[in-house]
Amino acid sequence: MPYALFCHDAQISKAYPSEADVWQLAQQSGLVVDVSTDDQRHGPRRVLDNDYEIKPCRAAQGEDPARNKAEAEQQSRMELALNS
Repeated sequence: MPYALFCHDAQISKAYPSEADVWQLAQQSGLVVDVSTDDQRHGPRRVLDNDYEIKPCRAAQGEDPARNKAEAEQQSRMELALNS
């Protein structure tokens, strides 16, 4: 089942093959923050900023989550090359 980024129950990203793929996209977009731990956890934990959530979703008609992932990875590599 594909996953996407949501805000207030509205899907705001393309569908991606796994939840981990959406976490990576959110991290690159600056939407992931580290929060302090509670007594039961060691070290900081990652959470999504504001009201963002990662949820399972259906891919839109004609949408290919694997292609979305490949395009996002290619764009990330191009941005790294431009910034170096």
